[in-house]
Amino acid sequence: MLVEKRNIQGIPAILWGSESKKWILAVHGSHSSKIDDCIWILAEEAILCGYQVLSFDLPKHGERVYEEKPCLVQQCIEELIIILNYVKQQEKEVSLFGCSMGAYVSLLAYRDERIDRTWLLSPVVDMAHVIQTIMGEIGVTEEQLEIEEEIDNPIEPLSWEYYSYVKEHPVIKWQSPTSILRGEHWFHTPKQLEYYRKWLQKELQEEKG
Repeated sequence: MLVEKRNIQGIPAILWGSESKKWILAVHGSHSSKIDDCIWILAEEAILCGYQVLSFDLPKHGERVYEEKPCLVQQCIEELIIILNYVKQQEKEVSLFGCSMGAYVSLLAYRDERIDRTWLLSPVVDMAHVIQTIMGEIGVTEEQLEIEEEIDNPIEPLSWEYYSYVKEHPVIKWQSPTSILRGEHWFHTPKQLEYYRKWLQKELQEEKG
């Protein structure tokens, strides 16, 4: 499989596959990277159906794990727009794959954009609810989070800035034809990944045919 490393305005990226007019933007989830198993499988199957796949590292992930700035939703959105503009400059047809948190930020960043086709794996569509669930599990109130601004914990670090943003920016609009695979939140066992691969094969073949 042909793999080419690229750097898009400081964002480490990989372009998978041979020259094609059809690209899939692949957005990974939290604690993941542009070479996550789900993206690798996507690239293998999409290439067979005539696509190229462009994956990239979100802030504080992958090659960027040592960055000082936190991974905020608004920064992710800004970078997703940079990536989409780059694809438009290449005059490519663009589809989207998003996993977990990557799906969430994509749904916000691209809600007014023309996306030919979308595939989502275990998407987060209500990030505020996810954070509220974590807060409930560790016994933290909104008032405490606002006062302390940041609270570390064994599940996921909490940020008042992050939480405030997602409460004010819910996912309310999406126009692209979309298919969703949900189940275990993290698809990682051989059985889960094989099911995911077969789902992709079916979806991509239907789109191709």
